[in-house]
Amino acid sequence: MADQSTQSITIDAGPASVMAVIADFDNYPVWTGSVKRAEVLEAGLDGRARRVAFTLDAGVVRDQYELEYEWSGDTRVEWQLVSGQMMRAQNGSYALEPQGADATRVTYSLTVDLAIPMLGLLKRKAERVVMDTALKELKKRVESGA
Repeated sequence: MADQSTQSITIDAGPASVMAVIADFDNYPVWTGSVKRAEVLEAGLDGRARRVAFTLDAGVVRDQYELEYEWSGDTRVEWQLVSGQMMRAQNGSYALEPQGADATRVTYSLTVDLAIPMLGLLKRKAERVVMDTALKELKKRVESGA
């Protein structure tokens, strides 16, 4: 059973601006580093992506996988793995909480179960690095106004 990891960061922008960057899958290869391709396969009724195919190259871990998304306005997005080569499961979410007029606390939760064996200590360290990088790059992207 995979353990859930959670980290938070405060971004100097409102929730709508943060969620707009999260929902802009076409630009993930520009700012996320390890995502080399993100293709929206199906849009939901709200116009946001419902299913997205990814190509990941994070050094040791390379994978092609598909995620399914569920959006709750500009406050929360959740996803789960539909298919993958290296992963048996992936469940995650971004929860956005306004902090005053122009700041948002973003909490990223992620659970990944890999198909390949990995020592628990190494897996937790890798998850922390992935989450830390993702949040810092999200903050940089949103605050740059890109």
